[in-house]
Amino acid sequence: MRILKTRHLVIALAASLALACLALGGREARAETAHDFTFRAIDGADLPLAQYRGQPVLVVNTASFCGYTPQYDGLQALYDAYRDQGLVVLGVPSNDFGNQEPGSAAEIKEFCEVNFAIDFPLTEKQTVRGPDAHPLYRWLGAELGPQGLPRWNFHKYLIDGAGRIVGHWPSRVEPMSDEVRQAVEAALPGV
Repeated sequence: MRILKTRHLVIALAASLALACLALGGREARAETAHDFTFRAIDGADLPLAQYRGQPVLVVNTASFCGYTPQYDGLQALYDAYRDQGLVVLGVPSNDFGNQEPGSAAEIKEFCEVNFAIDFPLTEKQTVRGPDAHPLYRWLGAELGPQGLPRWNFHKYLIDGAGRIVGHWPSRVEPMSDEVRQAVEAALPGV
């Protein structure tokens, strides 16, 4: 009788474990494009990248107190130049490098609006490196390898209208550089 109870317990535990694995497997499905990810906007609303399907998106990890912070001007200029053709610039504030983005969401938003007249979308502050990185950044690293991860603030990723990575540039590359502008122009709808 005792052996029978033990056998039933083992079978029940195995079945429970199998069901748990199946349930987890569905949640761990591999993302195929950038459109599979959602951020939280700086105002707290959901910001699904799927809403930009058909439009190129330049994703940039930003910081308010960095030597590259003046690139906000170039990001806004790029957005102004191409927004009517579909370009979205998405600023992703991050405190990962040198603690150069210590502020709250409200402080970051105010800093960007007052100092750079930013009107492109911003996310809430995110981690962009390591195991706690936002899922988009983990996906970018998986797709591009370690050389594709941001090494500092203002690393830029260009995502095309289908959600594929079509370019990425380190911090030192200016947003209005010929290299970035040509890639943006090639990714615009109808080009």
